[in-house]
Parts: sequence; structure tokens; C-alpha cells
Amino acid sequence: LSGSINKCELEKDLWKCEFLYCLLFSVFQLFIVALSFAYFSKALTGTYMKSSITQIERRFDLSSTHIGLIDGSFEMGNLLFLAVVSHFGAKLHRPRLIAVGCFLMAVGAFLTGLTHFFMGRYKDSGSSMWIYVFLGNALRGIGETPVTPLGISYIDDFAKAENSPFYIACLQTITLLGPMFGFLLGSYCARLYVDIGYVDMESVTITPKDSRWVGAWWMGFLVSSGLLLISSIPFWFLPRSMPKQESEENHETPVCEILNKTEDAQNNNQNFKLTEIAKGFLPSLRRLLGTPAYFLFLCGSILKFNAFIGLLTFKAKYMEQQFGQSASRANFLIGVLNLPAVAIGIFLGGLLMKRYKLSVVSGAQLSFATSFMSYLLMLLQFGTKCDNIPIAGLTQLPSCCNRDCLCSAEEWDPVCSDSGITYISPCMAGCLSSSGHGKNTVFHNCTCVSTSFPAGSSTSVRLGQCPHAKDCSRSFTSYMAISVLSSFINALGATPGYMVIIRCITPELKSLALGIQTLVTRTLGGIPAPVYFGALIDSTCLKWSMKSCGGRGACRIYNSDMYRYPTEKFQRMFFVSLHLCTLSKKKENTRIVALCIRLLDVQEIFSRKVKMHSQNNKTKHLPD
Repeated sequence: LSGSINKCELEKDLWKCEFLYCLLFSVFQLFIVALSFAYFSKALTGTYMKSSITQIERRFDLSSTHIGLIDGSFEMGNLLFLAVVSHFGAKLHRPRLIAVGCFLMAVGAFLTGLTHFFMGRYKDSGSSMWIYVFLGNALRGIGETPVTPLGISYIDDFAKAENSPFYIACLQTITLLGPMFGFLLGSYCARLYVDIGYVDMESVTITPKDSRWVGAWWMGFLVSSGLLLISSIPFWFLPRSMPKQESEENHETPVCEILNKTEDAQNNNQNFKLTEIAKGFLPSLRRLLGTPAYFLFLCGSILKFNAFIGLLTFKAKYMEQQFGQSASRANFLIGVLNLPAVAIGIFLGGLLMKRYKLSVVSGAQLSFATSFMSYLLMLLQFGTKCDNIPIAGLTQLPSCCNRDCLCSAEEWDPVCSDSGITYISPCMAGCLSSSGHGKNTVFHNCTCVSTSFPAGSSTSVRLGQCPHAKDCSRSFTSYMAISVLSSFINALGATPGYMVIIRCITPELKSLALGIQTLVTRTLGGIPAPVYFGALIDSTCLKWSMKSCGGRGACRIYNSDMYRYPTEKFQRMFFVSLHLCTLSKKKENTRIVALCIRLLDVQEIFSRKVKMHSQNNKTKHLPD
């Protein structure tokens, strides 16, 4: 009887262990779901910031250089705490640190949106309140610090080795829904006037395609703040550690033994002292940077991230200036075309890693091949362009037809004639009368129009810039098709390249490795890239707005031909990073570097020919 009782108790203990194991396995699935939503929310907020760049630039009357500095404040916040959080966080309660990070991101997004209510109604004169946008974005960067390194390392620590790439690929794919909805939210808010609900829209004389239009940029930050706050809640209730998912060959390991090991590991972690953790930071960092594979991948990531951040930050603006698209339409197309292609590419990349069980070298080679193909497609993108819109009075302001009008050279209130010529103001067009109200205002008896075209032609102009030529729409279609294909191919190698970091280092250095990679790439790529990319864009400006204090404000119109060249420079930097990501044998590396140099020489010749062709095109004679 005693033996039967002991057997019964043993079966009860075994049942209890099985129940606890299943419960902890469900908790692991819950962690993946919660982390996916947190990634979704932070990605939505980050891309919404990118989609609102043009609106913020116009609202505060800033140059592209200044707006690049504001955008880089997110990485500045990351820089302050990323290395410390990545190292100390691996020894502490990772889910709760992620919860704190999500809460700080929510506060930062709320502060950014709240700036709108600190200001008066929208005027062209700008405002110094942009400092609150800067601080809110920096606080959001601080909050994002623990989410990525601690979340990825948590998954890799407790998932099967063969399932880890698939989980991470699924996580990144779900994450890309965030940018998709972020750009769609940006598209919707850009269509709404900044002071919607406070002004009579019939009295507004500008349209979303006008370079002075400011959308309701603040609205999306309030929405994203709520999402980030909700995403922080589940992490407060998740355990510090859980049992490792066993591989198939280790499936027969007793579950009680697994739970006991997990409990012992948790108790050992709790006995760590802060001073003991701090002592191991520098030796761990030395070991990490002494790994050749990791160091090479880190160098490649820096250059690649420079190109990525520069292009992403100003992609919508590029579409506005080069192809005449509104900010709303540009954000919409990025959200529904580019980002789904990226999501599919990342998912398929993770599936390839799982299906064929690619090694570190094979994963790096796949990453190189996809990046190389993507670069070739980006060269084709560089060839798609639209000509400058003809603008009279921009280069030579005085003219006999408007000499007595006392027109201001600083004014920017463009009007369009039936001939397709844009004048910087009705005064510069020599208009004597007007009719209509708001957006429907029409100016008549414009002397500069009548002197430039045959008798009988219309001498009236309407508000707004003239649209691009009809062939520009075909160029834009080609641009988007190549852009989508390039995004898909480049994303296909993202997961294999990411797994190179995780598989090349020891398990205890995973969190630190991911944190250092994020820290270095954002410090040397995320912070300077928007600033110097914005400075290059500013150098192509044709017409600046003027602030009430006399300073220079935001650019109203750019030189379309010159605007493409900063993008081309980033493409060159992007391609140089490719051979650094290749972790194959030395002989293969030598061949790849030689191929890189040859292709860069070919592109240099191509770029020179394009520039010579643009300079040799005769400029059409426009009325002054």
C-alpha cells in the first residue's frame, strides 16, 4: 500500500511538472505575441515620424538639415543607454525592462504630438517650439533601447536552435506591418489640414500639393502613443526566465529536470550583484570586438544603415519633389507597395534559413547576393526622372511687365497659366484683378502672360504650381516598379544577415552584441545620415521661404535634376558595404573586393555621362 501511495504521489508530481511545462511553453508564445505587438507599435511610431518629416519641416519653417537633426534625436536617445541596457539587461528581468521602455516611448510620442497644442494657428512664420518635438523623439529613442536587444536574445535563449531564425523572421515580418500602417496613417493625416476643426476650410487657399500645405501631423503621434502604452502592459506579468525548448533529439529529457534547471538558473541570476556585472563589461566588450566575423559585419552594417536611413527619411519628399506627388500619396504608395514587398522578402529569407539550414557563411553569401542585385536595380531607379517645372521670375525677378508692381522677391504664392508656366506670385505675373474665393481664386489681366504668348491667348492664372508634364507619370510608374522589386530582393537577405551576428558569438554575449550593433550603427549612421543628407538636399534648393525675423526658412522648390545626385551618392556607399558583409574565404573576399572596385568605376563613368547630359540640355527660355 505504501508503494502504491508513493507511486501515486510520483505520478501527481509528474503531472504537475507536465502542466507547468505546458504553461511555461504557452507563456513563451505569449511573449512572442506581446513582443510582436511592441515591435509593431514602435515601428508604426518611427515610420510615422518619417512620413511626417515634410509636414514638420513646413510647420516649423525649418531646412532639411534641421529636420534631419530632429529625426536623428531618436538615435541620440538610444546612444545614451543602449550599451548599458544591453549588458546589464541580460542579467536582470528582461520582460519588465521592455515594459519600461514601451512606457517611455509612449510618453515621448505623446510629448511630440502635444507640441501642436502649445502653439497658435498655423502661419508661415514658423515657431521655435520644434525643441519639444526634438525632446519627445529623443525620449522615444531612450525607451526603445531595451526592446530590440533584450527581446531577440530572450527568444534565442529559450527557443529551439532550428526555430529561432523562423521566430525572428516572423517577428520582423509582423513588425513590418507597423511601418505599413505608419505610412498609411501618415497619408491620412497629411490630407487633413493642420488646424482642422479650428478654421473654415473654405477660406484655405492652398491644396495638399502646395509646398506650403501642412497636414495634421500631431494626430498620428497621439494615436501611436496609445498603442505603445497598451503594448507595455503584458510584459509586467511575464517571467524572468523559462525552460529551453528542447530539440527533437533531446525530446526525452524529463520535464521536471528541465524545470529544475530553469529554477536554478533563475536563482543564480538573482544572486548577481551590480558590481559583479559591471566588472565583466569591458572584458565582454573586448571579446566581442575581437571576433573577426562580428567586427566585419558591424562595419558593413554602419555603411548600409547610412544609406538606408538617408533614403528612408527623405524618400517621400523625393517623390514629392521629383515626380510632383503630394505627401499623402507618396506615403500611401510606400505603405501599400514597398513595405509589403519588404515583409514578404524578410519572411521568405527566414524560411530559407529554416528549410535549408544555412550556415553562417551561406547566410552571409545570400545576404551579399541579394544586396548586389538590389544595388543594380537602384542604378536603374537613378535613371528615372522628371524635368523641372518651368517657373518664371525665379532666376531674374525684375521684368518690364511687372516693374511698376513693386513685387516682393521673398514672396512665394505660385500661380499657374494655361501654357504650363508657373509664376512665383500673381504680382510677378502682372495680374490686375481677381475673382472667386479660397482655392477657386482666379487672377485676370496678367500682363506678363499676355506679352509672352500670341494675341487671343488666355491672360488668366489660377492658384498653385503647374503640374509636371504627362510623360512624368510614366517615369513615376517605372520608378515605383523598380523600387518595389529592389525592396523585395534586398529584404530577402535581411534575416540571413541578421543571424550571422547571433551565430558567430557565444550565448552570453548575444544581448551585448545586438546592443553594440544597434548602438554603433545608429551612432555612426542614424544620427549623421539625416543631417548630411538633408544638407545635400538643401544645396539643390531654388527658392527659400523667409521668416518674419529675417532668417531663412523651409525650401519651397528644388532643382529636380540636382536633387537626384545625393541619392546616387548613398547608393555608392550602400554598395561599398556589401563586401564587408561577406564572411567567406580570403580568396573569395579578394575577388569580391576587385569586383566592387570595377563596378564602382563603371558607375562613376555612368554618373559623369548623366551629369554631362543634364548640363548639355538647353534650358528653355522663360519669361522673366
